[in-house]
Amino acid sequence: MNQAAASARRLKGHISSLETMTRFVLATLALASGVYTYLGVRSLLDGDAALVFFAAIVYSAAVSVAIYGFWTYLMRFVPEMREGGSRIALMGVMVLGSAMIIAMSSWLNAAALAGSAAVEQHLAESIEDYAGDLDQANSNALASLSLLPDTQRAAERFARLAEDERNSGALTGTSGSGSVVQLLVQMSAQMRELEATIANSRGTVETLFAQGQAHLATMRELVSGSGPVAPRSDRFGEEAVKLQGVIAALEQTSVAPSVSRAAADLSMGFIAPVADGGSADLAGRQDRVMATIRSSVEAQSNALSEAAAEILAQPKVAERRYVPLSSAEAVLRYAGDFIPSWAGAISIDLLPAVLVAILSVVHGAMRRAEDDLAEADRITAAEMMRSLDLHEELMRRHAAGGKREPSRENEADAPPPETEVASTEPPRPASPENVTTLSLGDRKRFDP
Repeated sequence: MNQAAASARRLKGHISSLETMTRFVLATLALASGVYTYLGVRSLLDGDAALVFFAAIVYSAAVSVAIYGFWTYLMRFVPEMREGGSRIALMGVMVLGSAMIIAMSSWLNAAALAGSAAVEQHLAESIEDYAGDLDQANSNALASLSLLPDTQRAAERFARLAEDERNSGALTGTSGSGSVVQLLVQMSAQMRELEATIANSRGTVETLFAQGQAHLATMRELVSGSGPVAPRSDRFGEEAVKLQGVIAALEQTSVAPSVSRAAADLSMGFIAPVADGGSADLAGRQDRVMATIRSSVEAQSNALSEAAAEILAQPKVAERRYVPLSSAEAVLRYAGDFIPSWAGAISIDLLPAVLVAILSVVHGAMRRAEDDLAEADRITAAEMMRSLDLHEELMRRHAAGGKREPSRENEADAPPPETEVASTEPPRPASPENVTTLSLGDRKRFDP
């Protein structure tokens, strides 16, 4: 029993001695949360600087007072709850209040702690997206160059056949420059023009791709640069607009549509010259050769058209628009990348819950220790002093009541007083045995 009483007294003494420290800790946490809330609010508000400052100060002060008051109430009431229902109800209130604190303060604290890093994360991911778009647009534009070998081979074949026909009559059996040679030279010239169109697009694509790379380099410098992130984000947006223009230009540079149309013209616009042979036999041979050339041109046209169609079927680069984010918005979007910052921001606001739990455990231990004590062991020194004062008051009133004279109306009936004989024996001092001990229950009995 004595150990339980001593333990309860020590716990109560510790709680009393730590009360100032508890208030100081709670005030410090509320102040820290208010400061970071102020920084988070400043990043969200726009307008006049004085108005923004005043609004942020008022909001952060309200948050600090709310946090301090909320946890103060819980520290006072939760440890004193003995009934399970009351304790569960207050715990539910604590959970609801904690959610409200996270909604009004913790995310702003996270914005203050990791807002700049979150905005830079947004810029970095935007760079990756734009770099992918630039590469895709460049690939689509260069895909047309894959048609260049086909057109070169076709042009060389028609030119070689024309030369063979002119020199040795390889096709008609009669050498010289006739209608067959003219047709072959014409087809070779058309393929050479198509080849030149495709080859010239290479320089334009390379120039545009170099411009896009320069914009990307500037954007990367802005992401890794120092200083406030807001002006860097604005410049990043300007570079993103320019880069999007380069990507659109690359999409329009592709010569695949032009190749497709030119390939269709080869067969649809084929005009064979009239056979100019001096004899009917030669003219007949020329007609047969030109029919063969027509079939060859149609085959070449179909091959080029199919190749161009495959290039045109490639997915186009989707138009992308850069959307700037504030620090608070960036922290919410990339919350998974900044879990430590979120944990710190929430801990500042919810750490007093640990103090509430500690006080609840300590008060519970004190109650269990006091329940094991006897009734007399629960009396404090102050209660004992008040009991002694009450005892003395009762003794004084009892003594005063014993010396009270009889009333005048009973004097006639009262017997004459006996004459006291002076005694020579000195009075005996009162001993403890002669002192009457009064209990608190005798108070009403001796009250006048």
